[in-house]
Amino acid sequence: MLGSLLKEKTFISFSLCMTQLSFFIIFEGVEFCLLSAMAYDRYVAICNPLRYPLMMTKRVCTSLAAASWITGSLDTVPLTVLISQFFYCDSNEINHFFCDINALLKLSCSDIHDFEILILCEGVFVGLIPFLLTMSSYVFIIVAILKIRSSEGRHKAFSTCSSHLTVVLLFYGSIMCVYMRPRSMQSPEEDKIFSLLYTVLIPMLNPLIYSLRNEEVKNAFRKFILRN
Repeated sequence: MLGSLLKEKTFISFSLCMTQLSFFIIFEGVEFCLLSAMAYDRYVAICNPLRYPLMMTKRVCTSLAAASWITGSLDTVPLTVLISQFFYCDSNEINHFFCDINALLKLSCSDIHDFEILILCEGVFVGLIPFLLTMSSYVFIIVAILKIRSSEGRHKAFSTCSSHLTVVLLFYGSIMCVYMRPRSMQSPEEDKIFSLLYTVLIPMLNPLIYSLRNEEVKNAFRKFILRN
């Protein structure tokens, strides 16, 4: 996608389009799972701080990361294989800035009923379940924070998960606006705007959101501002 934008190309081959879609689905699925794993990490750090070194070992962290990548990779296979077998007889012009599922389905003249059921099932498995696990972790985190008596302790505990919670709300909010709206309320222009959020804006903001919790980064940023 970036190569096409830099070269100002307005065309892409069918095979490259399917490749782009496949990688997009993989990274999206991995993001869902990693956000859930990070929420569990925050839950252990706040609710079981003394047991954190025992519960979040290097082996556990590696297993969570590997499971996220495996889940995302498996998620793309049925979707990409099925959508690549559709007939596209109306037009070959994609009203989007990359090969997105909704944009391709609008061009297809095949029966997409079974594919929509597959998207719903995979959305529940890859999207909804990690989201519920993430929110469950934060329910326990909020309860634990409210039990802390000192305001300084509550602030410190909340700052541990505030950056991650911000990313979760931004990512899931934009995803739901694209894929969870009724078909009658969907429009290509709105889809492109929301897609721009979770494909470009949020990844750009992630380093800033997470690094602002780091005191060294804060101090360096203050020195830079004062110097200029």
